[in-house]
Amino acid sequence: MHDDDGLAGAFPYERLRRYPDVEAPNLQAWDATDLLIADRGVADAEERGLTGREIAVIGDNYGAIALRLAAAGFVGVRVHQDLATGREAFRRNAEELGLPDLQMPCELESGLLEGARLVLMQLPRGLAELEEGADAVARWAAPDVVLLAGGRVKHMTLAMNDVLGASFEVVNAELAVRKSRLLVASVPKAVPERPRFPVCATYDDAGLTVCAHGGVFAGKRLDVGTRFLLGFLGRMPSGEALDLGCGTGALAAAYSLAHPDAVVVATDRSAAAVRSARATIAANGLEGRVVVEHDDAAASRPDASADVVLLNPPFHLGASVHAGAALRLIDAAARLLRPGGELWTVYNSHLDYRRRLRTAVGRTSVEGQSGRFTVTRSVRRP
Repeated sequence: MHDDDGLAGAFPYERLRRYPDVEAPNLQAWDATDLLIADRGVADAEERGLTGREIAVIGDNYGAIALRLAAAGFVGVRVHQDLATGREAFRRNAEELGLPDLQMPCELESGLLEGARLVLMQLPRGLAELEEGADAVARWAAPDVVLLAGGRVKHMTLAMNDVLGASFEVVNAELAVRKSRLLVASVPKAVPERPRFPVCATYDDAGLTVCAHGGVFAGKRLDVGTRFLLGFLGRMPSGEALDLGCGTGALAAAYSLAHPDAVVVATDRSAAAVRSARATIAANGLEGRVVVEHDDAAASRPDASADVVLLNPPFHLGASVHAGAALRLIDAAARLLRPGGELWTVYNSHLDYRRRLRTAVGRTSVEGQSGRFTVTRSVRRP
């Protein structure tokens, strides 16, 4: 029998924070789905007599699920969190609550799932990410594994059942609770010898191959904004370059191909993006010329260390439309650029980041506009 091990009463979700991720009144560190998954996970683990080392958690944004398990006395729970910011928030939340006995972070690989008999998952919004996660559970977890995958009803589709059904013999949808629902999958099917991901596509017109894992933005597509910015590569200076928020690494790879003598670093806070970018770099024969790092807004890179920064910023945080991530990347670019260095940015024209670019970086000019996108060049002031 497990108990709350020093956390009296109900688990204190209100003490969880998102920091150093963006914090705002409309953004919190847990939701009703976290509560549903965590409570059901504790109950199922106790009923099956599991230890923490037989439990894995995927997509636990800020620790609400795994820390609830730890508070109930389960030790050694393995956790995969995609975002570098989320991993740091998770660590801070664990310290705040005095719950350090977790194996975190684990990548979405065999070490996360070998021997796992219970896997708890926040359903991703994208079907490709769910497909990769379901395949990983079926491929590496114990034969009697049960996967509890939860999501907000408004974001769930019948296609999610079908995706889980490709990897599991049994998939059941449970009744909704507080507008959240669990999909319960069991009896893993035989898996192909090689995982399907990363998937790759070659774009002859761009001279580029793009590779993607399931959780990366745009998948293997060369998204419209990135494709528009590629048209300006010849106008960019050559030097020490940084692809900030690199996604699949398409910009870093294309810049390196256009500037063979340049030193290029690609960085992203998403582990899925980092794995994708490394696959893209390898597919284009650029190992040794481009370094890919998992980092929050290139925080580990020194000030004034780049001659060129490439930026195609996001305008969503999870399911919320929020400019916070883009503004943090613009500020990071200002820190990273040497005086006279150039930030090349592509963004949806209706967002118009020019004021922030001028304030944070320096003189900013519009270099090109299409129907939807604007490309700007900002020169770092002395």
